[in-house]
Amino acid sequence: MAGYDYDLFVIGGGSGGVRGGRMAAATGARVAIAESYRYGGTCVIRGCVPKKLLSYASHFHEDFEDAAGFGWTVPETTFDWATLIANKDKEIDRLEGIYKKLLNTAGVEIYQGHARLLDAHRVEVGEEVFSAETILIATGGTPTFPMEPGWEHGISSNEAFHLEGLPKRVVIAGGGYIAVEFAGIFNGLGSKVTQMYRGPQILRGFDDDVRNTLAGEMVKKGIDIIVETIIDRVEKREKDLLLHLSDGSTLETDLLMAATGRKPNVESLGLETAGVELNERGAIKVDAYSRTTAENIYAVGDVTDRINLTPVAIQEAMAFVDTVYRGAPRAMDHADVPSAVFSHPPVSTVGLTELQAREKYGAVDLYRSTFKPMKHTLSGRDEKTMMKLIVERAGQKVVGIHMVGLDAPEIVQGLAVAIKAGATKQHFDATVGIHPTAAEEFVTMREPLPEAEAKAAE
Repeated sequence: MAGYDYDLFVIGGGSGGVRGGRMAAATGARVAIAESYRYGGTCVIRGCVPKKLLSYASHFHEDFEDAAGFGWTVPETTFDWATLIANKDKEIDRLEGIYKKLLNTAGVEIYQGHARLLDAHRVEVGEEVFSAETILIATGGTPTFPMEPGWEHGISSNEAFHLEGLPKRVVIAGGGYIAVEFAGIFNGLGSKVTQMYRGPQILRGFDDDVRNTLAGEMVKKGIDIIVETIIDRVEKREKDLLLHLSDGSTLETDLLMAATGRKPNVESLGLETAGVELNERGAIKVDAYSRTTAENIYAVGDVTDRINLTPVAIQEAMAFVDTVYRGAPRAMDHADVPSAVFSHPPVSTVGLTELQAREKYGAVDLYRSTFKPMKHTLSGRDEKTMMKLIVERAGQKVVGIHMVGLDAPEIVQGLAVAIKAGATKQHFDATVGIHPTAAEEFVTMREPLPEAEAKAAE
């Protein structure tokens, strides 16, 4: 619109901001975007992408061991951390270049620097000031640190991708997906890993069968899991750290990592000057259409603290473009969003947990299978897969799918379509399995758990 430098100014060059910016530009809007760090955001630069690359690397020691059962003789192996990090950095550089190219090709003006709102229509980037009819905030989240003394000697997941060497001993504080993923990564690459969590079991909020299965498998792989314990104080010594724990014991480590949560990245954005309010969790308050309390300002992704996943941020951005620039207002559907934890073994889930299903539907039927994957019948590895279906009894609709084991994310992605489509247990029963696969178990489980066993799992 005339009178403004841009139709849309995007603050934040992560997945949500980039998608929103370039899709808006495709409608003919004049768009600019500003990013204070690197284009690509948390996921591409220091999140899911580099983490999964490191996860791939950490699986090889088991692959080498497993090969013997299939007749292969693998010479003594060695691992070089510096090579892994250098190759990872090269790939991240390549991806950042792709993000910038996509923006350039779409005609989006790119700015490098911290953006701050001066009012509802003006944005300051460095010493420049720009005006825009509409503003989209997509600044993501940032790690939080414990407040106990000495935590300045610890690191977050951000720094974990740039360590000069692989530490011999690692302590990870936290019980969420970042904590269990890095526990598996460091353990798989050869570090002695201890994971410490203040709660009774890791992965709070996940289905209990998932939590208990994963914890058991992680312990089998040599990871020490200490629950209902916190670090009271961190003592820096000449060559390592001494952790003073809440149970009165101490623990020595070479690296201490905080994976105790993330918070919306709202610092120094000038939100109050533009009339953008925060909710009780410190996230930007938005309605179903991602509009903030300022009429012309929208926000998507982790900064809104709805479902903090990259594909969700992208979908929210697409809904924003449809609403504002394509004349087809719509809210993103946040129900039944599938997710994965790239732990060792991986976890994937879609729909409700057992507890959530009981609270919503009352009576439910549970189907659960635990077995040794076919691969490990010859490798000899003691690793189990767990699959679980949750069915609301009255209508027999499948309302939850949970898996721990090899290829879980690849399998559950397809099943998420069935959940979204409202598939019933009868649809699953009528589907022919692909044999021999682990995935076929989801369509061959016929007998629900006895009610007494199901109740005991509550």
